[in-house]
Amino acid sequence: MLVLLAGIFVVHIATVIMLFVSTISNVWMVGSSNFGTISTGLWLLCNNTCSQLPVSSKDEASLKAVQAFMILSIIFSVVALVLFIIQLFTLEKGKRFYVTGAVMLVCWMCILIAVSIYTARFTSAVAYSTNPHHGYCFILAWICFCFSFIIGILYLVLRKK
Repeated sequence: MLVLLAGIFVVHIATVIMLFVSTISNVWMVGSSNFGTISTGLWLLCNNTCSQLPVSSKDEASLKAVQAFMILSIIFSVVALVLFIIQLFTLEKGKRFYVTGAVMLVCWMCILIAVSIYTARFTSAVAYSTNPHHGYCFILAWICFCFSFIIGILYLVLRKK
């Protein structure tokens, strides 16, 4: 049981770190241009230097929603980690980690909404570039989506022994 708890804890910490990296870093989409590699993220457009991300007025609300839901997913993941640690020491024997699991599933839903909006609106092209493809932050966000769902379900079925 201790090994299972330690494993869930390590995967949860890895998920929080990957969420931070995928939200902060600007490599969601990558393309090439005459001047080198161009990458875009949730915040900036980077070539040799980084500048404000050019977004049309119709896509601005979508980008703000993606930014907000990714930040919310980080917050809910950290809250779930803190709740797990608190419940680990205060929860009675035989009880389940319902609150922690519910908060982690809310985190999962925030990641789902953010990455789905980004996929629908922003993966068709990178500004000023050719041959666009997904960057590592986009892939990390989908990995965090899977991990947060698995962790949330495990918290719901896990009993304190």
